[in-house]
Amino acid sequence: MSTAWAREWTCNIFRFSKDRCGARKPPRVGLYVASMWIAGSLLIAALAQVISPYHPAEISLDARLSPPLFFGGTVEHLLGTDELGRDVLARLIYSIQISMLVAAGGTLISTLLGVCLGFLAAELGGLIDEGVMALVDMQAAVPFMMTALLVITIFGNSLGLFVCLVGLHGWERHARIARGLALTARNRLHVTAARTYNASRIHIYARHIVPACAPTLAVGMTLGLTETVLLESTLSFLGLGIQPPMSSLGNMVGFGRDYLMTAWWIALVPGLIIAATAIALMTISECLR
Repeated sequence: MSTAWAREWTCNIFRFSKDRCGARKPPRVGLYVASMWIAGSLLIAALAQVISPYHPAEISLDARLSPPLFFGGTVEHLLGTDELGRDVLARLIYSIQISMLVAAGGTLISTLLGVCLGFLAAELGGLIDEGVMALVDMQAAVPFMMTALLVITIFGNSLGLFVCLVGLHGWERHARIARGLALTARNRLHVTAARTYNASRIHIYARHIVPACAPTLAVGMTLGLTETVLLESTLSFLGLGIQPPMSSLGNMVGFGRDYLMTAWWIALVPGLIIAATAIALMTISECLR
């Protein structure tokens, strides 16, 4: 009796563990939808000048605050117009282009800076390692919003400067990850054998260490892309990011918050785009992980 009960109890435990492991796997439908959303956003960003029905700065005071098509609007402005009569759909298309450009450029700068410094600290060690880790701790201790305010106040604001500024966010996380992965990979047998045969550092990193670290770094880069999208939207919403006449998703939400009761579509549509993009990137990063 006790043996049968123990066997059944053990099977139930394994079955429960298997169910939990299966529950952790992200659904493939969510991955497909997220990938299609990101691919569509990138396609819109690439073809913004072609598919946009109007110029984003084109003003038509006669059609100001026109509602979307299914809420009493017209076919000329499918998603309505803003307080200056600018077409919301056209501004949304160009905003996706600018937001994707800032997010991709900032994430690329952040990842390259962090990975290079992490590999440098792991390879050279000593004072170089201590100096890089001190910079990492300093970056993690200082709120990024204070750094952004200081840089924008001193140097002004432009698209190139803003991309570089966003690229300074989160590099310390990539540096820590790259340093830890490099320290682990450089002690493996095949790396030691390559050093024994006098292989150069560049060859060892390009052939052995970087491929071993690439999957984890790719996941971190995807998570960083999600944070960069939200960061750009936050800074633009507060008026510290993209400035008129250029438009971004956060910029549109910031200008539309004064019309939430009378023209809700100005802020609602870009807000939904930001939320959907962040959720899609988080889903892809979870599947990669």
